[in-house]
Amino acid sequence: MTAAASGVVDHGVWPPRGLEVGEVVDGLERLVQGRRLSPVQRRIVDYLNGHLPDAVFLSSVELAERAGVSQPSVTRFATALGFAGYPELRHALRPLVVGDAAGRCETRPEGAAPRPHEVIDDEIRNLTAIRDRLANGGNDARSGLPGRIGWLGAALAACEPLPVLGLRVSSGLVTTFAYYARRIHPDVRPLVHGGSELTDGLHAARRAGSEWLLAVVLPRYPAEAVHALEYAAKLGYRTAVLADRAEVPFPADVVLHAPVGERAVCDSHAAPLALAMLLVEAMADAAPLRTRARLEEHGRMTGETGAFLPP
Repeated sequence: MTAAASGVVDHGVWPPRGLEVGEVVDGLERLVQGRRLSPVQRRIVDYLNGHLPDAVFLSSVELAERAGVSQPSVTRFATALGFAGYPELRHALRPLVVGDAAGRCETRPEGAAPRPHEVIDDEIRNLTAIRDRLANGGNDARSGLPGRIGWLGAALAACEPLPVLGLRVSSGLVTTFAYYARRIHPDVRPLVHGGSELTDGLHAARRAGSEWLLAVVLPRYPAEAVHALEYAAKLGYRTAVLADRAEVPFPADVVLHAPVGERAVCDSHAAPLALAMLLVEAMADAAPLRTRARLEEHGRMTGETGAFLPP
């Protein structure tokens, strides 16, 4: 049994222990076999052939820099191979290194590259990118991020009830968003389970007068979440999506995007979480009297019930 098959691979050497170089290169070549690649795209393949253990944990920007191409070239390379984008390509390549077709966290050994501080550096870059867009975006609701957040926050504040959809990895962010949004909004309904329960939740909120569905859809995109967005549009919802990129392969009337951390085996979501909290802030600003009254009520309730330890 190879190290890939057993799920135990050492990323510190090339090839990984138990794998021959040819096995890994052959796996990559199978992905590109029969494709008509441009010279720039072949350059990306050449870099991947020699650096796959590191490359499968790089962001598209970092891969572009190391391969000596542009970031859009990396995206076009992924789509040329039939993937929706670079994150999907990276998930397909990881099993060649970590030996797990599902890309689960457990397959990565302790001490593997990248180093912990590099993961944090990646999140800092993602947060800085959001900060720069906020600082330079202006208040236009169509082209500027601050204006879009403010406009959408006002729309969601006025929407009662407010259903919030998030399946699989996105469910955690939805739960956090709903926890805080409920303090300032009278009826927030998280939808974090699929199947008929999801359909029932969409119908119930729409019958109760809801006009908006807020969805968090982060990689990898669950097919059921995409189908729910399509179904919500048929029910008459307007849909707002918090995603990892502006151009998403599913329907949405409004998209707020923030990059996910891609350095570790499992993505991290510091920037999307920050963007979600800014949306809660915008909802609060859109209804200041209600916000104040509900926060005061919440403070009295938690004090009376002893919900929290004293400071």
